[in-house]
Amino acid sequence: MNALGARIVRLIEGQGPLSVAQYMTLALHDPREGYYTAHTPFGRTGDFITAPEISQMFGELIGLWAAECWHAQGAPAPARLMELGPGRGTLMKDALRAIARAAPEFAKALDVVLIETSPALCDVQRETLRDAGVPIEWKSGIDAALADRALFVIANEFFDALPIRQYVKTETGWPERMVVVDNNALAFALAPVAATLDVPQTRGEADEGAVYEVSPSGTALAEELAQMIAGHGGAALIVDYGHEGIGFGDTLQAVKAHKFAKVLEAPGEADLSAHVDFAGLASAVARGGARAYGPLAQGAFLERLGLRERAAQLAKANPTESNSIKAAAARLMGADEMGTLFKALAILPETAPAPPGF
Repeated sequence: MNALGARIVRLIEGQGPLSVAQYMTLALHDPREGYYTAHTPFGRTGDFITAPEISQMFGELIGLWAAECWHAQGAPAPARLMELGPGRGTLMKDALRAIARAAPEFAKALDVVLIETSPALCDVQRETLRDAGVPIEWKSGIDAALADRALFVIANEFFDALPIRQYVKTETGWPERMVVVDNNALAFALAPVAATLDVPQTRGEADEGAVYEVSPSGTALAEELAQMIAGHGGAALIVDYGHEGIGFGDTLQAVKAHKFAKVLEAPGEADLSAHVDFAGLASAVARGGARAYGPLAQGAFLERLGLRERAAQLAKANPTESNSIKAAAARLMGADEMGTLFKALAILPETAPAPPGF
């Protein structure tokens, strides 16, 4: 057992079982040994590769998507572009380059805020974006001060890492799945008393053993973004892997070195994530007073934004890289790659025109 695991064991022995959400928070964000605190997980040498690391086309198209939303809402100035969990800063770098080239008036109106909790990743992002050409500020969380102007938000593979709670159907109801200590190791167990749950009827009938997942922090964040955008204009784009709230299932997973790992085996050494419930996010957006568009499969979304045309343009300009450019486009849009598992959801004011791609 690693050091963080031993500390979690002592915490459980002293205070009692942890919810899955509490365990995820410790494993990912512990100040000393949490995954995002102590690792730089992105890229081929990390534990997983995100869409911006696959191709510059992804960030470019998202930057232009934000610019089009800005124009459609009357080009409000000043405006703010904010990214949640910006990784190595690759997406923002590509987005700002495309904006500067195709929509310089948007670039002039912008300040940029990056929401990042990892000091190590902040350093990487500063290096990546040292020549960005726009004011950039780093924050560890969203606060009310960010809602003073039109806000354009990018959240790529962010919501999947927010903590979830899991409930398991039994004869007596839906007890919560907890993390306990068993023979000095971390293990899953069920709470002795069933929770009071309002399971959406769209999920259908649950068989015994079915797992129901909710992300209170995810829906709260979606509602907060909706309120900010409804109040001052703007748009948010959430791109992540997930489902539309149909059925039940245990989607919690750990990934290390591009392979699946055991969720409880080495906390802090593997990425933890779960499928995003896009239907739940859309409901939260409505509660926040804004309108949700989607979810739409990532492949269809990127195709509508012109990824095929951009790939052809890049391949023509860089003939020696033609095969790799085509392969990157196929990975981003292919049904057997990221094209259908990943989805896009947009948040806009009720009165704003529909966003590009939707």
